[in-house]
Amino acid sequence: MTFVVGLIIGITVGFLVIVVFVRCENTRSKRRSALATIVAAFARMTREDSQKLLSPEYYPSWVVFSQQQKLSLNWLNSHLTKIWPHVDEAASELIKASVEPILEQYRPHVLSSLTFSKLTLGTVAPQFTGVSVIEDENDGITLELEMNWDGNPNIILDVMTRLGVGLPVQVKNIGFTGVFRLIFKPLVNKFPCFGAVSFSLREKKKMDYTLKVVGGDISAIPGIADALESTINDAVEDSITWPVRKVIPILPGDYSDLELKPMGTLEVKLIQAHGLTNKDLIGKSDPFAILYLRPLCSGTKKSKVIDNDLNPVWNEHFQFVVEDISTQHLTVKVYDDDGIQSSELIGCARLKLSELEPGKVKDVWLNLVKDLEICRDNKDRGKVHLELLYCPYGVEDGFTNPFSSNLSLTSLEKVLKGVQNGDVFDNRRKAVIIRGVLSVTVICAEDLPPADLMGKADPFVVLSMKKTGTKTTTRVVNENLNPIWNQTFDFVVEDGLHDMLIAEIWDHDTFGKDFMGRCILTLTRVILEGEYQDIFQVEGAKTGKLTLSLKWSGQPIYRNS
Repeated sequence: MTFVVGLIIGITVGFLVIVVFVRCENTRSKRRSALATIVAAFARMTREDSQKLLSPEYYPSWVVFSQQQKLSLNWLNSHLTKIWPHVDEAASELIKASVEPILEQYRPHVLSSLTFSKLTLGTVAPQFTGVSVIEDENDGITLELEMNWDGNPNIILDVMTRLGVGLPVQVKNIGFTGVFRLIFKPLVNKFPCFGAVSFSLREKKKMDYTLKVVGGDISAIPGIADALESTINDAVEDSITWPVRKVIPILPGDYSDLELKPMGTLEVKLIQAHGLTNKDLIGKSDPFAILYLRPLCSGTKKSKVIDNDLNPVWNEHFQFVVEDISTQHLTVKVYDDDGIQSSELIGCARLKLSELEPGKVKDVWLNLVKDLEICRDNKDRGKVHLELLYCPYGVEDGFTNPFSSNLSLTSLEKVLKGVQNGDVFDNRRKAVIIRGVLSVTVICAEDLPPADLMGKADPFVVLSMKKTGTKTTTRVVNENLNPIWNQTFDFVVEDGLHDMLIAEIWDHDTFGKDFMGRCILTLTRVILEGEYQDIFQVEGAKTGKLTLSLKWSGQPIYRNS
């Protein structure tokens, strides 16, 4: 009997295993067939079909080329290979003459001199892999050429250290991928029909190279390799990377208008960050921020370090010179300060300056990511809060930059400045101090999170000025997640451009109070506009909005700094 039962169970189990196996095989077969169908569909896709799936910025330029364009590039590359020896000789002298002064400018302190002893570009010509025409030029033609170069140049730097030790350093194994921009402008009626050519490195996608001491090992001298790499990268960034451009006259004429010129100033307030990733095993990160438009030492700003805080409040103001509003970005990188060790990146963010409206304050929260170029990491690294104000030069009847110290000149000083061409007063640096009265009306809040077991809260708002520490409190609204206050408070402000208003929402309790969230506001917008009302998201809470009305009355006062 036991044998019969075991046999029946075995047959049943075996049958079930066979059924499951057959079904799995059928499913796998269907998946393979579906995958084959998809692959076949991709193979039949046209260029127009693929353009419907992806936006242009994700396209390598060669994907959209017609057969005629590909033949043109092959023709261009073959002829470039033929004339490369002559290009090498001419370009080597040009590069040496233009780059050496920049190397000297960025020369690290550990070195006493840094020059080229030999510079040739080698025998391997670069290859162009893409070309596009920019249509936004009225009196010129702009081409962008994507180039790959795995060259064999012979570049030797004469490096002299502060200790008097000379090192011949060879730059070898260069691998470069980038996009060059050529601007033929202005268009004229004489052959070759354009007056000058401007060229620039519009985008540097990859630049790899190896440093080696001739007859030795560069790593034997600590710090030299890192210092040289930093110097070379800064020199490339400053000498040729867009918006910097080199202008080569073709026909006689004045082409100074084609050269790089400042377009305006960007006022940036680094307000705070929220929800930063903790990089420390013990305690919390000590965050600070790096901000720049171009990653050069001279144009990079660094905030103070906030110890042991994942929600730091910096309240720092920085100013940048904008050179091309249409293409430049503001980059923010937040690091964890590790003392004598190298700081660890928490996250970074980037904002296009073309999104800014001149003269209008833009208040933004930027999500931090691991890498600005490869956006595959969706991990939450926190966000950073900025206030931005773009002020272009040459606006007569527009707006006034409240941070500008030019307003500090009296009418008499302006007359004297005009007579003396600014020799005396242009060198006077003045700080702008705006004093006045800030009236804050706490109107209401909505959708606040519950703070007690009954699903209600007894909210009230504490208003405070960060620099002076002045505080005031609204009344308590009992058992309400959508309280209405309509209370107005006045603050005497000593430095409006550099102070902040902090509005904290608390839940009143018999035995104390519980923090519900906060809103942090700078005063720049109210100083510019005079009065405004807005709804602010409550930070530190899952839900909640606070409606405030702000009004400013005051005037600027200036002092020498």
